[in-house]
Amino acid sequence: MQEETFDAVVVGSGFGGAVMAYRLAEAGKKVLVLERGKSWPPNSFPRSPHGMAKNFWDPSNGLYGMFNIWSFRKSGAIVSSGLGGGSLIYANVLIRKPEKWFVYEDPKTGSYIPWAVTLQDLTKHYERTEKMIGVETYPADCAPYNTTPKTVAFDEASRKIGYPSSLVPLAVSFRGDPNSAPIPGAPIVERYPNLHNMPRSTCRMCAECDIGCNYGSKNTMDLTYLSEAVRLGAVVRPLCEVKEFNPEPGGGYTIRYFVHEPDKYDGQKHDTADPSQCRTVRSKYLILAAGTMGSVYLLLRNRKALPGLSSQLGQRYSTNGDMLSFLLNATGIVNGKTAPRDLAPYFGAAITRGIEIDADKPVGFLLEDWGNPYFISWLVQVGSFSGFLGRLWKFGKFDLAYQMGLGQDADMSGEISDLLGDCSHSMSSMPMIAMGQEPPTGTFSLVRDRLLDLDWSETDAFYDRMTEYLKQIAKALGGEYKDNPAYEFNFEQFMSAHPLGGCPMAATPEEGVVSPTGEVFGYSRLYVADGSVMPGPVGVNPALTIAAMADRFADSLLGV
Repeated sequence: MQEETFDAVVVGSGFGGAVMAYRLAEAGKKVLVLERGKSWPPNSFPRSPHGMAKNFWDPSNGLYGMFNIWSFRKSGAIVSSGLGGGSLIYANVLIRKPEKWFVYEDPKTGSYIPWAVTLQDLTKHYERTEKMIGVETYPADCAPYNTTPKTVAFDEASRKIGYPSSLVPLAVSFRGDPNSAPIPGAPIVERYPNLHNMPRSTCRMCAECDIGCNYGSKNTMDLTYLSEAVRLGAVVRPLCEVKEFNPEPGGGYTIRYFVHEPDKYDGQKHDTADPSQCRTVRSKYLILAAGTMGSVYLLLRNRKALPGLSSQLGQRYSTNGDMLSFLLNATGIVNGKTAPRDLAPYFGAAITRGIEIDADKPVGFLLEDWGNPYFISWLVQVGSFSGFLGRLWKFGKFDLAYQMGLGQDADMSGEISDLLGDCSHSMSSMPMIAMGQEPPTGTFSLVRDRLLDLDWSETDAFYDRMTEYLKQIAKALGGEYKDNPAYEFNFEQFMSAHPLGGCPMAATPEEGVVSPTGEVFGYSRLYVADGSVMPGPVGVNPALTIAAMADRFADSLLGV
């Protein structure tokens, strides 16, 4: 096959890669996007137990799903594999990093070191990306959104603890067009067909945001930036995983990638380094946007070809201070008596409100409500096993009496309802998430030159303080606070949905891997544009900051 040549190859299609692909295509560049995962059009996300069991990324074992779970000794991470990257599984929040948080805490000295960019540097890029993705706040001022139980409860709790909450900006379409009222399930009017050529509808309040939106209500990167990039001539290739790259003597890069074939190897173990399934392309510019784990791994694996890389490669990993916890058994006053409070975590967008704590100080954090799909509530209810056994015994006695002729009532409707119970445990419980300005203490390395490893430890004082505020929210709603079971049962491991760092941005190669414009020190036309370039935690949901940073990098690359 004749070797292809492009102006730019973008590795990854998430918040960084999609933005770079669009901006370069808009400028008339010949762009190729290589995404290791599948394309996920609306109505393709699995919901059945069989489908969910296979919805993980491990091609060597024949799995080509969306979720890629990393588990290191003290920190784990949940990332996405698919066209659109992390936008497929995130909770839609697009919030700007507070101005005072453009610093990171040096783990060794405790001093605060400024980022190489400021809020002012990113402001116009925040504005561009917000407009392009389409940001709305949860329409809590009108029905049926104004009665969303978890949103109302979280706001009430925030006022009780003295830190009022606010509705967070979301990448969700609640309106079919900008001039219409918010209506669940209304057709979305698009200026141009999306790259899937699929119809979309407004948010149906099912809280399934984190497992893929089957209605196209989420303004994911495939439905926004990538669709525009393709319309402008960019070539997008899913199921193409970059394995290695090399700088060429005359400039530019040679990129070698593996073509996955799920139809051929679904569920089967096979060699994912088979040379017959590899292709090579050449490019003037190479943009790594494979996510924190992906980009760091690629640079570490290809370090022999890039001997001039900064010694800071792999440094300053951060979980973004992520901590998932649970509010259990909330209560309220009903007819003058204390009773379970219906939080309905399965109704609404996944996240609707946030509480910023100490946003005017270098070290603060953000607390947010979180929802869950219906099937999670079923699992929670069934998990309340002791109560279910008692109800099952009562039901069995009733049925046995009838079958033996000792009872006359054949109408079992009420008994079946009693078997399910009042479901108070599942309806009065919900997840909560916190994140913030933890010190970036982690270091990535390779084991046996091929396996990614991470050395990271939590900062107890930081997490203890976040936990205290989450406990206050639970208490304000008459409920109980519960740590993430994954933390309790997996050797106190912190799971992050927002892994950051490893290719930190800085003013010099002695301090970081990439410059404030995203270019890798020592390697012209090699860029990194994803969460790995963050010199420390973003402190809030990082998606918008990653996208805005990529937009800024594109300006520099294009000489704008």
